[in-house]
Amino acid sequence: MPAFPAMNPTETSAPIWSDSLLLGHAAIDGEHEQLAELIERMRCAAAPEMAQALDAVLQHAASHFAAENELMRTTAFPPRDCHISEHEAVLSTLRGVRARLARGEVEVARRVADELAAWFPPHVQHLDSALTHWLCKLQHGAKPVVLRVGRKPEAALAC
Repeated sequence: MPAFPAMNPTETSAPIWSDSLLLGHAAIDGEHEQLAELIERMRCAAAPEMAQALDAVLQHAASHFAAENELMRTTAFPPRDCHISEHEAVLSTLRGVRARLARGEVEVARRVADELAAWFPPHVQHLDSALTHWLCKLQHGAKPVVLRVGRKPEAALAC
């Protein structure tokens, strides 16, 4: 019996990305949208493409987290230690899963893709939202305003 239930990589599920994840910080929003797309690709990846999909998520997450961590440090964001620790935990998990995938444990990678999809929206809506509010307050003296007029409707990534 496998350690995790077998999943069909062609199953479709609700997309991770939606306008509800926009925070009003163009650079961070763009990186978040790209990370959500990469996680979706990992969720849909067939076994032979899983390592490449995981590597893309890991590379983007590491770069994005490093940029956010630097913003938190340079602006003395009060809850930065908790936020940075969460980034480190995610990266550590992804690296561990990458090692297991190298040993042929594809279902572990598939399971972590689903866990990332569940983790990502609350992380953005709580921790990253607090960060963008902090950055906007420092720069403009107010919270960000997010206008969603004219955005393309979300489309599910076809697996």
